[in-house]
Amino acid sequence: MDVIVIDNGGQWTHLERRALRELGASVRILPNTTEVESIECDALILSGGRGSVNQGCGLCDEYLKLDIPVLGICMGLHIIAKHFGGTVKRGKGEYGRTSIRIIESDDLFNGLPGSIEVWESHSEEVTAIPENFSLLASSDGCEVQAIRFKNIYGVQFHPEVRETQYGKEILKNFLGTIK
Repeated sequence: MDVIVIDNGGQWTHLERRALRELGASVRILPNTTEVESIECDALILSGGRGSVNQGCGLCDEYLKLDIPVLGICMGLHIIAKHFGGTVKRGKGEYGRTSIRIIESDDLFNGLPGSIEVWESHSEEVTAIPENFSLLASSDGCEVQAIRFKNIYGVQFHPEVRETQYGKEILKNFLGTIK
């Protein structure tokens, strides 16, 4: 399976590539300015980033029009939420370990316990999910930890880092959505 990681300037984009390769995927990292016509893959990851989703994120909105599975991580979640009509605002910010509650196990959290420890690194958060999206996970510090609509998923935390419990399983479950 061929996966493209769209680089939004996040600090752990290379870890996303490595984790996905360890799961057997062929992975390329491309900048968020890559023309949509050049995107040929089985699935797409929208990486985290340093800036604000409200200041723009290259051509990420165009990538969300492709008919392939997408996983947004941190800022990638924000891109998805904003694109589909949700709200993203500056929050109190989180950095470090936090416990999330799985509300709906769905494809992404299939086989995982009802509560897991994850690694957070964000200053913005989704404050209203888009219409038709399901809330999959939440925490005390940030209500929207994971969402889904059809084959589009977003997580606030970083499954690619070793500090996230079951991170590889979450990525493996995402790869399992590829048809």
